[in-house]
Amino acid sequence: MADVAPDKTSGPGRILVAVYAIFALAATSRAAVQISTKFHEAPLAYVLSAFAAVVYVLATVALARRGTGWWRIALLACGIELVGVLTVGTFSLFDSEAFPHATVWSLYGQGYLFIPLVLPMVGLYWLRRTKPSL
Repeated sequence: MADVAPDKTSGPGRILVAVYAIFALAATSRAAVQISTKFHEAPLAYVLSAFAAVVYVLATVALARRGTGWWRIALLACGIELVGVLTVGTFSLFDSEAFPHATVWSLYGQGYLFIPLVLPMVGLYWLRRTKPSL
């Protein structure tokens, strides 16, 4: 009998979806408050917060859904998230003037206990383990 990949929405996948959902809510709320109350103070940081929120929402939905198409979207979202946190983390570390206020991904997610740095790696690992037959 051939090995069958586990369903990405079962077992540890449910925990992963829950964590992504929490980050989607947190990033969306943070971006909404930042943009609506003090956008002029750090427009780049706040636009990046909104972008992170969109990525987290997309990853949450894609990880919670079944099917090859949703698996691919989840893979793309986690990949974008990893590139985003590494890029924003590095720029915020070396060019603090461009990031006078923190984003979810600033300093590799330091304000969120570095979970934004670890989360996409866990997501990509889980997606690799649950890869459907393409």
